[in-house]
Amino acid sequence: MPESFVVQRETQIAAPRASVFAFLTDPEKIVQWMGSEAVTEMHPGGLYLLKGVGSSTARGTFREVVPVHRLAYSFGWEGNEEVPPGSGLIEIDLIEHDGGTLLRMTHSGLPSAAHQASHAKGWIHYIDRLTKVASGQDPGPDLGPNGTRNA
Repeated sequence: MPESFVVQRETQIAAPRASVFAFLTDPEKIVQWMGSEAVTEMHPGGLYLLKGVGSSTARGTFREVVPVHRLAYSFGWEGNEEVPPGSGLIEIDLIEHDGGTLLRMTHSGLPSAAHQASHAKGWIHYIDRLTKVASGQDPGPDLGPNGTRNA
């Protein structure tokens, strides 16, 4: 079996779990911090689709949906042979902590150190934006992790 590269992030968000969960699952709320269009079918086997700020589209299927506690969904990029749709796994746990929510995210199944680094940069960018919007701040327009709409 080929080696899998992993990205892990953890952050404290000054918002209740229900609010953070909504920003992770409600298409209208997702696009406030990531992408330009989202489709979510919130049940195991349901579609996860996110059109990025450039030409990229991420697609996968939900594996676990435990409202306000946990999400797990497959993930990959349409038209990308190295990271195709469904090739990775994103797991997000939401834990009550210090009057807010501790978000723990693991993105596994990445095929190389280069993809690990690229996705780590993306997650830093997007978790920062999620942290802002979920706590009532305006994250501003999403220019992508590279600072351009073509990211």
